[in-house]
Amino acid sequence: MAGKTEKQDMAWRAIGGLIGIATAWGAKKVIGFAWEKTTGKKPPADSESLEISLGEAIGYAVVMGVGMQVAQIVVARTARRRYDAWKGLKDSAKDVVS
Repeated sequence: MAGKTEKQDMAWRAIGGLIGIATAWGAKKVIGFAWEKTTGKKPPADSESLEISLGEAIGYAVVMGVGMQVAQIVVARTARRRYDAWKGLKDSAKDVVS
């Protein structure tokens, strides 16, 4: 029984990792687009550059940090629910066949 749980956990880790990468990429694109539409400026590429004001660098860091974390939480929870539901259906189908 422990082997089956370990395989399922490994499957979720692989799926979760891929979802995390895709979410981070997508969230960065969406947040960058929203920043540009809101401020009229491209997102700061280098927050350490003295050409960017301190307020703008901090503002972008806060928006990006919060936005990325919210996206990760929402997507990870949704994916986990769907994975668990799919796994439950898959396990119940095996019980019917057995």
